[in-house]
Amino acid sequence: MNNFYKNYSGIILLLGGIILGSIAGLVFGKDVVALKPIGDIFLNLLFTAVIPLVFFSVASAIAGISKTNKLSRMMGIMVIVFLATVLISAFLTIMAVRLFPIHEQLQALKITEKIEDKPLADQLTQLFTTDEFYQLLSRRSMLAMIIFSVLIGFATLRAREKASGFVRFLNEGNEVFKHVFILIMKLGPIGLGAYFAYQVGVFGPQLFGAYAKSLGLYYGFGIFYFFALFSVYAFVAGGIRGFKRYWANNIIPSATAIGTCSSIANIPANLNAAKKIGVPDYITNVTIPLGATLHKDGSSISSIVKMAVVFALFGRDFNSADAILLALGMTVLVSIVEGGIPNGGYVGELLFISAYGFPPEALPPAMIIGTLVDPLATLLNSTGDTVAAMLVARFSEGKNWMDVKEAA
Repeated sequence: MNNFYKNYSGIILLLGGIILGSIAGLVFGKDVVALKPIGDIFLNLLFTAVIPLVFFSVASAIAGISKTNKLSRMMGIMVIVFLATVLISAFLTIMAVRLFPIHEQLQALKITEKIEDKPLADQLTQLFTTDEFYQLLSRRSMLAMIIFSVLIGFATLRAREKASGFVRFLNEGNEVFKHVFILIMKLGPIGLGAYFAYQVGVFGPQLFGAYAKSLGLYYGFGIFYFFALFSVYAFVAGGIRGFKRYWANNIIPSATAIGTCSSIANIPANLNAAKKIGVPDYITNVTIPLGATLHKDGSSISSIVKMAVVFALFGRDFNSADAILLALGMTVLVSIVEGGIPNGGYVGELLFISAYGFPPEALPPAMIIGTLVDPLATLLNSTGDTVAAMLVARFSEGKNWMDVKEAA
């Protein structure tokens, strides 16, 4: 019981703050507008911290990659597998949203900040580039900053030993800002509770319908994806034998993922499962740790659901080709920048809200959905790494990769 509270204390406290804020909003109505500054302070702290956090996270991850010929082909295949499964999960979620439209009947909220709809070419230019360095420090230039972080990471990788001190700086900066983010999130129950009180008091109980429908879609589709798509991936990797081995060795990682609510904490269980399945060690030891940080099918699904709800709440069309194409690209970026820590999805929410130009009022609805789906999202994120390692083995070692492992 103590371990359960330790692992889920963040979610429990956030939900407690949300519930108390909702009650205050229902009871006091528009009088709770006095609490809005508390929520604003919390959101401003998050938006301020996310820029350096994402920079250090991306740059340090790339700079830390080992450049060896033995791993180069495998890592290329691994990247393809990660991208393919994340995009498949995002595309199928978009189809699920079209079949079960959770957003069409939502009434748009009144907002204080104008959102401009621009042509796709202009959106892409502003999303991926900026003409001044200082603009990289703005949350409105998140994607440009991520691209810059990738360039820094590869430049550091090319410099090798000459940049050893800079690599240490990137790694230490990553650790520091992870803890900055954790410290800010300790204010989450108060800040998010205050903001939710404001939203319920001003905009009314219509918000609850949005959350109920989105949660129903996420858990229904997420459970389907867990059993159906992971089974398909395991079958592609190793046929019937791969299917059987995956599910026979996936019980402990699944239970650990739900119990810890952390992909990082589940790495040992996934490593053990992958080795029992027969994935070669050199694939297991790279794919599983990197997958905990970079590969997140569950976050991809939740990103699409959150986007659909936020778009509807702020009166924007989520069914256009432009929005869908950008959403697919955004899910890949969200999967990369989110940490493997509990509630690490908040980084991804900050990213897509900033990239789409939504005002700060868009963050609380996305955070609330992210909090409520976090256990299943972690399950999909984490156990998806094991089946991804099987796919990497299949395309790196050939269709008889399990026989080679057994012979060895």
